[in-house]
Amino acid sequence: MPHHVDPFLLELFVIFLWAKISAELFEQFKLPAVLGEILAGIILGPYASRLVIPSDAVQSIAQVGAIFLLFSVGLETSPRTLVQNGRNAIMVAIAGIILPFFFGYGYMSWFQHVPVHQALFIAAALVATSVGITARVLGDMGVLQSRAAKIILGAAVFDDILGMLLLAVVVGIVSGGKLKYFQLAVLMAEALGFAFFMIFIAPRLIHRMRPGLRRMSSHNAPLIIALAICLGLSALAQKVGLAAIIGAFFAGLAFAEYSPEWQLEPRVHAITEFLAPFFFFTMGARLNLTVFNDKSVLVAAVVVSIIAILTKVIGCGAAVWKEGRATMWRVGVGMTPRGEVGLIVALIGLQMNMISQGNYAIVLAMTGVTTLFAPPVLRLLFRSEIHGSTDEDTIASAHLSTAGSEVGFAQENEAVR
Repeated sequence: MPHHVDPFLLELFVIFLWAKISAELFEQFKLPAVLGEILAGIILGPYASRLVIPSDAVQSIAQVGAIFLLFSVGLETSPRTLVQNGRNAIMVAIAGIILPFFFGYGYMSWFQHVPVHQALFIAAALVATSVGITARVLGDMGVLQSRAAKIILGAAVFDDILGMLLLAVVVGIVSGGKLKYFQLAVLMAEALGFAFFMIFIAPRLIHRMRPGLRRMSSHNAPLIIALAICLGLSALAQKVGLAAIIGAFFAGLAFAEYSPEWQLEPRVHAITEFLAPFFFFTMGARLNLTVFNDKSVLVAAVVVSIIAILTKVIGCGAAVWKEGRATMWRVGVGMTPRGEVGLIVALIGLQMNMISQGNYAIVLAMTGVTTLFAPPVLRLLFRSEIHGSTDEDTIASAHLSTAGSEVGFAQENEAVR
């Protein structure tokens, strides 16, 4: 007698299988796997073939996937390395935030005449650079030890932190309903205070916990504590009006110094490898392709993608003009890919009913364009050094990871460092 198949388990199986098959196909063509997972969601989702309509339970799993995605990114972001990266990385990161944000906001507000809250979300999505994609490309070429590569990767890390703070402010402003300068000052103070605590104080607190962790009888005690703090800070971030991913990111940051000792990164990455495809699949499933039938949406997607590229190339490149023309171009192009943070900003806006389907589609299109733009152009700009690197660790690191997610890409950079 045949048994009934739980539809939820079947749904998980179908989503995971097709997301990873699409990711593998993209990997075969040397394209970012995350785009394949999003494409799987678009094709199979409710606005195309309608083969899979993600349930509320799957949407919840996808949100947990986003939390672990940013927790993994935080684990790869050593506070000590941030401090050592120097003035150039900070200047590149700041320039890479100011120009995209203000040009993106200006275009959407003045030329597309969208409401302030929608313009703010789109501008915030333009800010964050995907350190994972850039690290993978530079690692494949064996140039991670070059001056430009070190500046790019250091700046991308600062970029993520500043992007998290900006997202906190935008979510707070939009949730409040009105733009008030006092409210803005309070939100900035809260976000900066949170970041300062997690970067400079939290690692010391975890250092004091180390003897107690050694005495615990539980297997994988450091991992258990890290996961508990990740989930706790995610909930706390939501409680104070911030996005859950902000708490997860800074939780990872707090444990980053001890990640190699406790082998946290590969263990958390294994969890992320399972959960992240559900997040990217549901992102694609939320995209209604019919919005591109509206000519204004299509035009806006093209213009926003151009703004996203030019503002990073010009702003980030100009910040290192003293390093020479070649470094300027390499740094500028290396900072153009948008990744998981930009996608999550768009999804948060959609879930809060703060951006329309059309504007959500604009952000997804921009993310895809910038992600596809950077790899071939970087290979062209680094062509003189591709065969010049003799650092065995650098060359080996290019082949260490074949993981499908952006977080897996970023691990290669951490392995070299």
